[in-house]
Amino acid sequence: MAAAKKKTAKKSAAPKAPKMPKQPTKARKLKSSEFAPLSPYLRVAGAKKAIEFYKAAFGAKVRMVMDAEDKKRLMHATLLINGGELMLSDVFEEFGDGGTKSPSEVKATTVSIHLQVDDADKWWARATEAGAKVVMPLADQFWGDRFGMVRDPFGHLWSIASQIKKRKKAA
Repeated sequence: MAAAKKKTAKKSAAPKAPKMPKQPTKARKLKSSEFAPLSPYLRVAGAKKAIEFYKAAFGAKVRMVMDAEDKKRLMHATLLINGGELMLSDVFEEFGDGGTKSPSEVKATTVSIHLQVDDADKWWARATEAGAKVVMPLADQFWGDRFGMVRDPFGHLWSIASQIKKRKKAA
């Protein structure tokens, strides 16, 4: 009878929370036939210019580009940034309200894209030199990251962070 109670107690116990990975994590390189398990999809006014900005600011590599029928806009593009995947396209008003508009159109954004990187200062310098505007200055934060936020020329908000390296104490 006691054994039956133990089995019942084990079944009703809450599952143990998974351990958080150490930051920054290193993602394996995606194969050409794979998509990342989670990918932001941005709508931008000027996707071709956005790709050039993301290449300069974040070291983006172009994985795929598909022109629209009008040959002026992009129907779809996929970029690789720091081991992750970013998808984007121009806005296509003629296809109706798909629920997404560019931040420049609505004059706001409700999300930010986070980059956990090896050296926040290096990534920050490259992004701001490429034209990203500082929203929150890069600084050491109480939670253990060097963290700051920038807005790209297309209205999207990006946070850039790296874990603060622990200094060795002098012996």
